[in-house]
Amino acid sequence: MGMNRQTASSDAFASLKHSVREALKTYSNVHRGSGHHSLVTTHLYEQARDIVLEYLRLDKSRTTVIFCTPRRAAVLIAMLKPGQYQRISSQDIGLPLGVTALAVNKKVLPRGTPLETGGGTTRLIAPDWVIWAKAPDRFEAGTPAIVNVIAFARALLLIRQSGDKVFCDPPTQKRTAIEILHNGELEQYTGRQLLDALRKTLIGSGGVAPTTEGDRPYINLDNSASTPTFEPVWNAVGQTWNQPGNIQKEIVQEVRNICAEVLIAPLADYDVIFTSNTTEAINLAAESLGHESGRDSETGVLITLLEHSSNDLPWRKVSRFPLIRLSIDSDGIINLNELDAHLREYNQENRYGEKRIKLVAVSGASNVLGVFNDLTEISRIVHRYGARLLVDGAQMVAHRRVDMEGWGIDYLAFSAHKVYAPFGCGVLMVRKGLLAFSRSEMELIRASGEENIAGIAGLGKALVLLKRIGMDVIREEEQKLTARMLRGLAQIPGLTIFGVKDPDLPGFDQKGGVIVFSLKGVMANRVARELSECGGIGVRSGCHCAHILVKHLVGVTPLLERFQHFMLTLFPGLNLPGLVRVSMGIENSEEDVDTLIRVLSQIAGKLRAGKERHSASAHDGISIMPQAEVRKQLNDCARDAALRVYS
Repeated sequence: MGMNRQTASSDAFASLKHSVREALKTYSNVHRGSGHHSLVTTHLYEQARDIVLEYLRLDKSRTTVIFCTPRRAAVLIAMLKPGQYQRISSQDIGLPLGVTALAVNKKVLPRGTPLETGGGTTRLIAPDWVIWAKAPDRFEAGTPAIVNVIAFARALLLIRQSGDKVFCDPPTQKRTAIEILHNGELEQYTGRQLLDALRKTLIGSGGVAPTTEGDRPYINLDNSASTPTFEPVWNAVGQTWNQPGNIQKEIVQEVRNICAEVLIAPLADYDVIFTSNTTEAINLAAESLGHESGRDSETGVLITLLEHSSNDLPWRKVSRFPLIRLSIDSDGIINLNELDAHLREYNQENRYGEKRIKLVAVSGASNVLGVFNDLTEISRIVHRYGARLLVDGAQMVAHRRVDMEGWGIDYLAFSAHKVYAPFGCGVLMVRKGLLAFSRSEMELIRASGEENIAGIAGLGKALVLLKRIGMDVIREEEQKLTARMLRGLAQIPGLTIFGVKDPDLPGFDQKGGVIVFSLKGVMANRVARELSECGGIGVRSGCHCAHILVKHLVGVTPLLERFQHFMLTLFPGLNLPGLVRVSMGIENSEEDVDTLIRVLSQIAGKLRAGKERHSASAHDGISIMPQAEVRKQLNDCARDAALRVYS
């Protein structure tokens, strides 16, 4: 019997790893991406909800599934009554995924502001109002642990076949934390040699997508939403599943050491708190600030016009007066004189009574304009006036060198899924003594994040690889591609680039591989769809969870903003104006850039000529297949992927 159980466990783990690797081949962020990979991943993620409901034998029409961290699940459960929900977690079934699924009666979900706020929880925001998304999105702040959720759902299906203990005694392939995180198949390489070798291990490399020109190589230009991953990172995750508890604890501690080393934040001075994503990390920092005594002053928070909603909405619950927003110039550079003036007026001259700016929260790099802030100078100004500095590093850590100690950063938040490790791990690095939680609360916070041991391992491995390549090498590669793309986009009639446009001007040094643009007379979502259907290119369109910034860029007036609020309230599915975003990562090449320019030029020409989609033909250089047929094939791809992953 023991041998049979061992065989069943080995088979189940092998099947689970095969399914996850299949999902990684077409991994992208969910819901708002236009490309083939986003469509497939969204289908897999939403099907995971159905699998949970089937496993729990619950009615889909009455119940919704919310995927949570353990801590946030506990908070939500405390707001419900027995019988209104069912809970099942990856820990219950013996897997270190950090996933808790709450199946909740739709009628009893809490209303109002959700427990955590940020990316994905809203439909539209303005400086003084919010239209919240519907459930379950409203309760899944930030990018969820998509791959882990898919793995969890697949594990439930395997449990139905092989018994509920099949993952509780994993086949052990004992290795040390150092071997898993630092050694491996590419350890002989560094620098550009390592970058070239790593690119060849991209999971899903060589994949194709149906287009109007037939099957074409899929091109991912949606790295700001989520990055794909590579074999060494996935191997570290898979190996972690098969380690005993003591080795898994060593892995967690070693990844703390890696974070401290790579981001230059000595563990004697900084804490490393693992979370589910950047959004949860910033919500923790905001929650902590809210716990601090306000007897002597009223807490205020200063942010910039650049911020993602995850570095805006959490602070609204903390600040006792409206958030102060720094303006930006046409390139997206914040006004440092304005920063100095605000801090001086509030914190030194006391012009506003007891109101004090206690924290300045800025993006290390904008997810819309791709501009990197001068954090050294910002920190100098912030600390001169006794405030603290929090940096949203989601768009920075995978692209530029970070020096928390040297730059004087008090809090840094970032996500593994934007650092080539899409396994549901986030990080809050914070100067010791700044978190105002009780000891018991802090233990719960740590335990919640550290349930996802495999995700933590993936992050650690990815950071080790990036450090060995060298952030200066990565920066040079990405700026070369960015310059090539800016020059190509500038040649397309009717296309407007926002932010830094000229690679030959000094401001380009602060520009990363994120570019947003509009095409005259065409909605952004249509341009993105055309890129997918005509070229197999995955991009993103809309407001990119930075509604205030995008509305500023496209010239939405306060009157029009109120009208949008009215229309979206009446018609929740309405598409609002936005921008198309392309974003590059270390897997992209000059050929990817040239293909985008070619396809976008064809699309712009077709749209300018006023041709309808159904009238395009092979001789115009765009279509040999109707786009309706392409959409059908894309949907078929999603269903085929579900069969490969979940069967």
